[in-house]
Amino acid sequence: MPIRDTARSLRDGTLRARDLVEQCLERIDTWQAVTNAFIEIDADGARRDADAVDAERQRGVDRGVLHGIPISLKDLLDQRGHVTTAGSRSMTDVAAADAPAVAHLRSQGAVFVGRTNMHEFALGTTSEDSGFGPVRNPRNRLHSAGGSSGGSAVAVATGMSHVSIGSDTGGSIRIPSVACGLVGLKPAWGEVSLSGVVPLSPTVDCVGPLATSVEDAWYTLQGLRRSDALPPCPPATAIRDLRVGVLRAFGWRAVDDAIGGHTANALARLAAAGAALEDVPFESAPLVVPTYGTIIFREALDFHGPRLPIHGAAYTPAVRGRLQTAPRASDQEYALAQEARAAIEADVAALLERVDVLALPGMAITPPLLGQSHVRWPDGEELTRAAMLRLTQPFNLSRHAALVLPVGTTPDGWPASLQLIGRDTSSLVAAALGVEAFLAMA
Repeated sequence: MPIRDTARSLRDGTLRARDLVEQCLERIDTWQAVTNAFIEIDADGARRDADAVDAERQRGVDRGVLHGIPISLKDLLDQRGHVTTAGSRSMTDVAAADAPAVAHLRSQGAVFVGRTNMHEFALGTTSEDSGFGPVRNPRNRLHSAGGSSGGSAVAVATGMSHVSIGSDTGGSIRIPSVACGLVGLKPAWGEVSLSGVVPLSPTVDCVGPLATSVEDAWYTLQGLRRSDALPPCPPATAIRDLRVGVLRAFGWRAVDDAIGGHTANALARLAAAGAALEDVPFESAPLVVPTYGTIIFREALDFHGPRLPIHGAAYTPAVRGRLQTAPRASDQEYALAQEARAAIEADVAALLERVDVLALPGMAITPPLLGQSHVRWPDGEELTRAAMLRLTQPFNLSRHAALVLPVGTTPDGWPASLQLIGRDTSSLVAAALGVEAFLAMA
């Protein structure tokens, strides 16, 4: 049930917050052992907070659409009284206060059911290298749920929470959303506070929602940003008024056939309904991979460099190895990389002056097997992590809002998702609402 409908039922008394929590806990009983989506399940705290919400409702208190909604948190956001592990056994400190994003959700009356598993320190795309064991895809537990916010995606996909909060540095909200058939929204950089969030790369890190609909993602994002009344969802853009820039040469260069087919078909349907489609070039694409690597590892090593000699033995071998072998960029190299990042941002911004949104697949491959190191293409092999990141990481560097939504299912039963990029989050969501509603029609 959409958040807005759930909120209506909570207001009129046909549903209690405690009922919602018990439903989520029943789903956790069913799915946690199968998927390992949670690092911590706070059943007692969720029941206590749900009862408090129900008592407030009886007194006529209404905090808005998130009041009483069960939410899970990726375990890199501080939540007072809980250990923030970031998926690592090396992190043992209890948070003294909520991260501002968490505090905003709490003030909106959200109920926290638990803290979700993730790729250690968000440094990965599969959520398999976690100090608490791998996250498994609910569609096939031998496969990845995506990452690094894999536990969050699984929690929503299986009904263990209504929505979840993840982070996205190169695709870590969008990749698991694709893998689990969800809507994942990376807001524009800087929209949600990063205070109280374990960093990977602060100049590109973002916090945002994973949800089952664009509207639910919008309301949850607004709840992360503010403690006062949430703004309504923007009106959906009519398909006939939508201008779409298709990153065809970049986005479909090496993509699973079924994913490429479903996403191309979705765009063809939009065009047939009157949307104006235009193939646009991504001229700064060659800058993306080297720029991303330089920035990410320089900033990651700023955090982990002092920790590794003391706590490195408690890191997972894979993540420890990547950090220990990654070259730390010099100040000059880092400055040049930030100049390149700004050039990518300007390139994408210029494209978005011509069109309302950019479009491309959400991920080039279906969820890989756990432990799968490479993907085979007709012209050679690609690292699995590189294949998963390739279509999402440019828009962390450009700092634009980006969203994925499912548009089909492959013959093997995996979701295929379309990715949309907008000049700002509100206009992106308006376009995505229109696309979502149109594609849902028979």
